Amino acid sequence: MFKIGAFAKLSGMTIKTLRHYDELGLLKPAHVEKDSGYRYYTADQLLTIRRIEGFKEQGLTLEMMRPLLTGAVSPSEAVSTLLKKREELESQIRMAQQQLEEVDERLVRVVRHAATAEDGKISLRSVEPVLVASIRENTPKGKLCLLLDELKRYVRSHGEDPEREMTIVWHRKADCDEEPSDIEVAMPISKEIPDSRSVSIYQMPGVKAAVIYTHRCDPYKNNCKAAEVLRSWAANEGYRPLETVPVREVYLTSDKDIYGQLRMAETIMPIERIRKKASGST
Repeated sequence: MFKIGAFAKLSGMTIKTLRHYDELGLLKPAHVEKDSGYRYYTADQLLTIRRIEGFKEQGLTLEMMRPLLTGAVSPSEAVSTLLKKREELESQIRMAQQQLEEVDERLVRVVRHAATAEDGKISLRSVEPVLVASIRENTPKGKLCLLLDELKRYVRSHGEDPEREMTIVWHRKADCDEEPSDIEVAMPISKEIPDSRSVSIYQMPGVKAAVIYTHRCDPYKNNCKAAEVLRSWAANEGYRPLETVPVREVYLTSDKDIYGQLRMAETIMPIERIRKKASGST
């Protein structure tokens, strides 16, 4: 017989593992000295070790192994155990395949945004009208994420994609986060869906002329300087903001596609020409 240390070396197991197998009833020592508590194993118990290793290769848990190691198992019982494990593995494979598809979709979107959305770019263009689901409230900016989450859950419940571009319209922006702002959150939808007490479905108007700043920012922080950048640009280029039309922030990156703290966004400021650009200016 072999002391536990020698048997551990012979079998390739650790002493801790052999003690754990003993506690679970998978592999009891052949003999335990009453006075010292020393565990002893026999050479033929190596077969049990190899069987455990084989069951592990099949992905069986220690609990599933116990009856296979210690009981009189019929072929039908063995088949039942293996079929159960097979179903479990098939489920894991399906889940892994779904995760792989999700990763592939994220890769496509991240690469596309990196290629098309130039950080720090200012451009002039019109904005087309779009059918949206919208929530508008007077609430502190700190609750913005709650409005967005409510809107996402609502559009999802009506079969719409909750990961599309989000738009935040600042009808009136408070000076600090704690004071209520007149905030509207909106998401484009593919078709008319029912509205509710809090969610409105309507055609968000387009903008004939807007200056747009593409940048990375955190929509829940109060330190984004995009509006200041656009006002400065407009003043230098002979434009002024249309005070009657609110500024919009469109978040091009969905929640699931954010890697880091910032997401790609467009700040859209409606403008009108007040003078021609001075010659020689840049």
